[in-house]
Amino acid sequence: VTPHAGGDPRGRAAEERLARRMALALADPAFRTYVKDALDRSPVVEHKLHLGRLLRGSDRRALRALARAGGEPEAAVDADAGAATALELYIPVPAHRAAWGGGDEILVATARTDREAPIAFDVRGRRRLLSPDAPPSAPVLAVVPVETDFDALEVGMMLPDGDGAGGGGGGGSGGGGGGTATVTPGLYMTASHFVDDFEGWLKGSPEYEIHILGQSGASDSLTSYQCAGEHAATGYSFDQNNNDWTGSVRLFSQTQLNGYRTAHPNQNIRILAIEDDDGACQIRLDGTRFKNFLTVLQQNYGTLTGGKDTTSGLAKTYKRATALQKILRAAYSWLTSQDDLIGNAIEDTVVGEYHAGANWIVRGDNNVTNGWLKLQMR
Repeated sequence: VTPHAGGDPRGRAAEERLARRMALALADPAFRTYVKDALDRSPVVEHKLHLGRLLRGSDRRALRALARAGGEPEAAVDADAGAATALELYIPVPAHRAAWGGGDEILVATARTDREAPIAFDVRGRRRLLSPDAPPSAPVLAVVPVETDFDALEVGMMLPDGDGAGGGGGGGSGGGGGGTATVTPGLYMTASHFVDDFEGWLKGSPEYEIHILGQSGASDSLTSYQCAGEHAATGYSFDQNNNDWTGSVRLFSQTQLNGYRTAHPNQNIRILAIEDDDGACQIRLDGTRFKNFLTVLQQNYGTLTGGKDTTSGLAKTYKRATALQKILRAAYSWLTSQDDLIGNAIEDTVVGEYHAGANWIVRGDNNVTNGWLKLQMR
């Protein structure tokens, strides 16, 4: 496996240097305690820290420690932090997180994508490649591109003060939404199953998102009108951390459906499932790949790869409908880190595939089934 294949060599080199300096700095027991305390205090899912904020905190203790460990000026560390993509720091494997007591057996690893071999360093700075498929027995501290919206969660660096007191900040929760409050009418998902987590072990828990795609203006392109996921807006938030999820999450309100229909007569919506790797609720996919993906679906199912809300008697339903656009607006073919495309949801009667408790099938690249959903109007 080739590590760090792809573009942005300057940023990737900076990330590797930061990871090595972090590993060298962790040879100091006091700094290990400092970092472990900061991780333990973080309220963010998986106890994540924003590396840039950690380095540039009020006392710059972490930045000074990395510079000292690498035998370099602080300006060199600061420059690399600026050259690298925004990074987060955490222990992604739950068993490692539970077992690490602050010892020097810790490794520091970095990788951009799910399928590349992580580059790791021990506290002596020795470099090695890890398997992209399974973690090592030694605990691993990941230095990877940010997947968490730290600002939306209203969290800071969560650094311990000199006397050991910690900072604090808000937090966010997923869950199924809903509750005892009045249900907002619209399209809801009540169950989902995916055949894989589409996430490398160094990236921690998967970040599943469901996007409502529709016509962008009067063009032949698609844009995302609404995202549902762990870091989505209230009512659209759900947190699926394994292959199966049940609950109730709104995907598109009736007001949104009506507004879209008014603005785009005779145009329907698509439902796209992704595993987010680079920025919550922002689709980053290769434009050519996305177009080819939809072309294959169209060859198999014609244009019946979208959906619309309809009324049958007194009941509202969400059913198959034509979807024409195949170009994703603002696609990111140049990005070094992209989201994982899980697939486009197609009604089971169109696909001819059926699963208990589901009515829409998620078809991915090469028309492969990557999951299924239960969708309903409320």
